[in-house]
Amino acid sequence: MSSAPPEPSPAADRRFSVVVCAYTEDRWDDILAAVGSVRAQSLPALEVLLVVDHNPGLLGRLEREYAKDATGGPAEVRVLANAGPRGLSAGRNTGIAAARGEFVAFLDDDAVAERDWLRYFAQGYDDPAVVAVGGRTDAAWASGRRPAWFPEEFDWVVGCTYRGLPPGKVRVRNVLGGNASFRRTAFDAAGGFATGIGRDGDKRPLGCEETELCIRLSKALPSAVLLIDDRAVIHHKVPSVRERFAYFRTRTYAEGLSKALVAKSVGAGKGLESERRYTTRVLPAGVVRGLRDAARGRRGGAGRAGAIVAGVAAAAGGYAVGTVRARRGGVTFSSGPIEPIAPADAAAPVRPAASSASTGRTPLANGTT
Repeated sequence: MSSAPPEPSPAADRRFSVVVCAYTEDRWDDILAAVGSVRAQSLPALEVLLVVDHNPGLLGRLEREYAKDATGGPAEVRVLANAGPRGLSAGRNTGIAAARGEFVAFLDDDAVAERDWLRYFAQGYDDPAVVAVGGRTDAAWASGRRPAWFPEEFDWVVGCTYRGLPPGKVRVRNVLGGNASFRRTAFDAAGGFATGIGRDGDKRPLGCEETELCIRLSKALPSAVLLIDDRAVIHHKVPSVRERFAYFRTRTYAEGLSKALVAKSVGAGKGLESERRYTTRVLPAGVVRGLRDAARGRRGGAGRAGAIVAGVAAAAGGYAVGTVRARRGGVTFSSGPIEPIAPADAAAPVRPAASSASTGRTPLANGTT
């Protein structure tokens, strides 16, 4: 749990649009809980933008759910259809285009935010150089506890903060997309999330779309500062299927595929900068720790060490395959500026400028590449 609420500050005047992307009715209760946690914030959100990914049934059901309290409540809930191609990146871009706030925050549809989540985000923007603030994501395991074999170094597999990230309020290369916020102007400078990299429901357990965006943002605004404040906490639900080694192996392989696309887009130097330290220092230490626990008879030590080795191998294999596919033009991704849409026109399609595909060159809002 987070510490005591921060003292009042000018941050209390900042206005956040919170984007929650949803795609399946199987998460109905989770979606309502996510929205409810935003509406219960100590720093009230301006609005919640609930973006539905090509699911007319869920769209209609959510519209009916929130139509009944459209004129009341601590934050207006606006239900939108994803106006781009299927997937999380286009859904987030739809939310950005409709956002009216000075800041845009993102929350996963199967997570709940602690009460001071937005307030800690807002404090980060006291420095005008800060363009993005992320937080800490804790796992809520379906089984009630972490599987004994599951290494903390790989909690990113289930969308959570992992061992190896620095604690406190620190500058980072990229924030984690399910618990993050940006100045709205950041998207004017760097464009939106790249489609073709991130998730498409449960079909492809890919990721890294926020990594690619953050690196692109730092290139567009060299003086930009990106922070993580681990007091801004959310709790992310981990279903039982994701507690299994089969999912772990599939997800780590998919991460390798995703990293290959990021490297193609922004270059291997920046695209793998943090990963080099992670694989050469954090993971070897994790293997040693697991083996030491096994030698002392502690439960799960050998399994954790083995999972780290298997995860590295799977990610490396995915990266190799993804690199070959990218060089052959077998994958496509694109990004471009996001044109804001008026609230009354919120269901209209997002109209991005001309974008690039499978070239690694990303058009920016100022017309440069």
